[in-house]
Amino acid sequence: MDIHVIIEQMETGDQDAALSALQRFNREMSQCFMFNREEDQDRKHLGELVIGLLARELQPSCLLACLETIRILSRDKYCLDPFISCSAMSILSRYAGIATTCPSLLPQSAWVEGQEDEEGAEKEPCSALENSDQEVIVEALKSICNILLHNETAQVRAAELQLIKGVAERLKQCYDPTWGYEVHFFDLRLTFLLTALRLDVRAQLAQELHGIRLLGNQLDATLGLCWPETLETARAGFEGTPPEELPPLSREQTELAVEILKILFNITFNTNKCKVGEEEAEEFRHLGAILRHCLLSHSDGEERTEELHSHTVNLLGNLPLPCLDVLLMPRVQQGSTEYMGVNMDAVNMLLEFMETRLDRRHRLKETLLPSLNLLTESARIHRETRKFLRSKVLPPLRDVKNRPEVGNTLRNKIVRLMTHIDTDVKNCAAELLFVLCKESVPRFIKYTGYGNAAGLLAARGLLTGGRDSGIYSEDEESETEEYKEAKAHINPITGVVQDEQPDPMEGMTEEQKEHEAMKLINMFDKLSRTNVIQPMHFCTDGKMREMSKNNPDTSSHNSLFQSEEPADPDSEEET
Repeated sequence: MDIHVIIEQMETGDQDAALSALQRFNREMSQCFMFNREEDQDRKHLGELVIGLLARELQPSCLLACLETIRILSRDKYCLDPFISCSAMSILSRYAGIATTCPSLLPQSAWVEGQEDEEGAEKEPCSALENSDQEVIVEALKSICNILLHNETAQVRAAELQLIKGVAERLKQCYDPTWGYEVHFFDLRLTFLLTALRLDVRAQLAQELHGIRLLGNQLDATLGLCWPETLETARAGFEGTPPEELPPLSREQTELAVEILKILFNITFNTNKCKVGEEEAEEFRHLGAILRHCLLSHSDGEERTEELHSHTVNLLGNLPLPCLDVLLMPRVQQGSTEYMGVNMDAVNMLLEFMETRLDRRHRLKETLLPSLNLLTESARIHRETRKFLRSKVLPPLRDVKNRPEVGNTLRNKIVRLMTHIDTDVKNCAAELLFVLCKESVPRFIKYTGYGNAAGLLAARGLLTGGRDSGIYSEDEESETEEYKEAKAHINPITGVVQDEQPDPMEGMTEEQKEHEAMKLINMFDKLSRTNVIQPMHFCTDGKMREMSKNNPDTSSHNSLFQSEEPADPDSEEET
């Protein structure tokens, strides 16, 4: 295709010639995503001509062809200059129906101008394009998304033009069947890009435009929910149906839900670390109830289901921790996972999701940590969740012959992560088990072995034993018979019973023993002087410090394997 021929026909100013040229261009370039750099200037000139044409009175077919051409041209990040000016962005936003003012940049037929009515009163400026052609709206939205994705200047223009307000106005119409799937989808995609790329827009949507409530309603409408009880959801028409028997969500529902979840993640980032007021907490709990439904829903394909669950878990991790109690609120029904009289369907699903990601062992930091952190924080703040997770992850210890990291149980898999090469993965895995042990050092060592536990204990200054600052209930004695019988013979470093080893000094005289001891001391001294190792000692805060000649005292009471608690720390029961 010769782009110069297209430009020549456009320059004639004849609308029919322009329509024919643009349709041919669109047809031949519809699947083009890589562009010839030698034609950059020609494509820029074509873009200028198309934007100029959009400011004229156009036939519907010519209007659509112009917008399709801009969508194709906007794929090239090096040729966006014609589209990033304030006037060009205003034109596109008007055709997308999301402009919040009515500048005289469009023909009279394309926008409603502030004008006087029969009584002489001036009408309010229009807030959206009155355009029944949703195909035009979609093409304009696609073009704006492409431009924002590739160009920082366009992102600034979009913020200045308050495009987020226009999109929010249409999102409020989520229960209106007028708007088709594509309009909904690209409204959400544009909102996601704006909130991902602009911190000011993110804050504006969250606060000024009440984004959590707005998008919560959007998610509610997308999933077709009803509310039989406060903070308890059901699929409309399927009230009382167990989650596993619900029909799968359609592809369109899943794709819309995923976009909404991504936007909500952007605008709730870091809120789990902030204190929220009563009204905000109510909004977050309402959202949490919807997220619980997402977690227990399935789509029409395994990949879509996993994507839906992944984004749901990511967003749940942003909710303020006290609001996670909404996961446990629904009544226990037939087929529910019940523990201590509480519905554990959501927590059980989180655990299964985490184990599935763990078994894949692919990009663990990105795929595993959100669910691992969510389970940890839920267990820390909710007693029933902790006890349920402990029953699944750290059941009463019976296997005392295999190392904690050896085997296929969930405990074995998580303990293996405690020596992972990635520090974040290692720390999060250790943190979950530590919380399930109620931050008791002796119990933690019992289930993981001191060698695996040393990293977390050193970071917290607990290498000498004790318990961290968490507040947990007391225990009652319930050690298994297998553990009681083997307890005296368990090596605390490895966490398993080891066969008795022969004494390497058997048969040596006292002089020979002293000679071997001096050899060992000399080797340590040599390693220290060459900085291969660094001698350390425990301080009063439980952390290790470098040992110097001026402070050689390394004495400290080591209660590592002794309980400092009034009750037996190795027991399994809680009150």
